[in-house]
Amino acid sequence: MGDNKELTPSKYDMNAKWDACIDLTLRRFVYSSLAGAFGGLLFFRSPVTRWASVAFGAGIGIGSAYTDCSSLFGGYSPKLAPPKLDDAPAPKEQVE
Repeated sequence: MGDNKELTPSKYDMNAKWDACIDLTLRRFVYSSLAGAFGGLLFFRSPVTRWASVAFGAGIGIGSAYTDCSSLFGGYSPKLAPPKLDDAPAPKEQVE
């Protein structure tokens, strides 16, 4: 009865954001590493190139997770805004 717990919005709940980022990072790391391992087994014969494809897949997974987590924390927006055409200078016509 005396529990006056104030609900914080998910925008400010840092523990939920960290949990979501760790979960996203681990999933993307594992899934992209497995995809790299499958691609390496399918396309390459040498063990070095197979491990390189696993490392490449892991790097892609961590990079994409980093991009999504940084946008989740509000630091970086993954979607770039298109350039404004109003600010662009008008082309100069040369009249001869």
